[in-house]
Amino acid sequence: MTSMPSTRATVCFTFITGGKIPMYYGSSFAYLTAIASMKAGELTYHQLMVANNGILPPEFISVAQFGIIFSGLVSIAAGLLVKWGGREKVEKILPAQVTGPVAMIIGLTLAGNAMMDAAPQQLADGSMQSSMVWVISLVTLFSTVIYSRKLKGFLGQLPLLLGALTGCAVAGLAYAFGAGNFFRSIPAEALSASVWKLGDGSFFALPAFTLPTVSWAAVAAIMPIAIATIPESTAHIYQLDIYVNNEAKKKNRHFDIASMLDRNLIGDGICDMISGAVGGPAGTNYGENISTMAITKVFSVPVMLAAGILAMLISCFTPFIQVIFGIPVAVIGGLEIYLFGAIAAQGIAILIDKGVSMFDSKNIAVIAVIMTFGLGVNYAFGGNIDFFGINVPAIAGAAILGIVLNFVLSLGDKKES
Repeated sequence: MTSMPSTRATVCFTFITGGKIPMYYGSSFAYLTAIASMKAGELTYHQLMVANNGILPPEFISVAQFGIIFSGLVSIAAGLLVKWGGREKVEKILPAQVTGPVAMIIGLTLAGNAMMDAAPQQLADGSMQSSMVWVISLVTLFSTVIYSRKLKGFLGQLPLLLGALTGCAVAGLAYAFGAGNFFRSIPAEALSASVWKLGDGSFFALPAFTLPTVSWAAVAAIMPIAIATIPESTAHIYQLDIYVNNEAKKKNRHFDIASMLDRNLIGDGICDMISGAVGGPAGTNYGENISTMAITKVFSVPVMLAAGILAMLISCFTPFIQVIFGIPVAVIGGLEIYLFGAIAAQGIAILIDKGVSMFDSKNIAVIAVIMTFGLGVNYAFGGNIDFFGINVPAIAGAAILGIVLNFVLSLGDKKES
């Protein structure tokens, strides 16, 4: 269900931003805990998951949708403020010493997910997976890195795809020689939840759509999280500006993508509303997508539009979904190590591009607090921490603390000429 709304939102984002920003809209991890903390009737999120075999009931999704739709208003309001106040004022609130480390912790907080997927895991019967998992994930990782570095021309734009195919080939050989089956199949519950299917759904099945149910409790739980995605989206647009113009200068061209921050935020907000209206998740423009473009050096709006349309079609055809879902977790883990690390590296690129001095005590303090809070909360408290009675996500809390600290330390600074 996540794929259909996100791809539809991606197509809409392309038109909302006038075809100027090559971004892919996807679900944001920042919202997960807020949604998980909500209650639908008398059942908590965890109880609902267990009671329904891992598939959330439509009643719960409908309640969450209402909060997701309203969260879009926050991003739209932020975009309008940027449009009216100007980029300079925004950069005073969100300077590079804030957006850079925020981008870094986005990537580094996902490092645990990457390693979980790349390493052997304990099975239901208590045994451990074969060490072949390491072979598959490492072959995927190193082949992808080598492809991105050595291949030129058309093939040089496909290192992630070629790396995934290489990993799948190794998994296939492992299966053929009896080392284990690392491929997956879609759970029957997922197909049975389809709103409409052709025959038994083995060829064509539409995702289950739901309509929102009014719930102000959902608004209170989900809407504030949108504030956390504003520094995230700001970091993304600055990352994109750096990488696009690094390629453009080779052809003596320049694209002022950073000045379109207002369109980006407004597009994010409208996409949240579009996705939430049919049961999709709240999201943002994918940092993983920027990593993909940086690795492949393909920064193309038509490619993003085509990817959105293609993914929308694929989400309805069961054989295609089976192929994508069947990719071994170890292959995904190998790709994630590269992609998530690239997101963190892009944060460093922001600091370098903006000339942030690491000998300035203010900059060091702001960066240190953001990094320590974001990573500490993620790995010590599972991604959220009780902060004066408020459940604060790692990235949101780190961004807000960084913004406040930077503002306080900037008081009394002489205005630069």
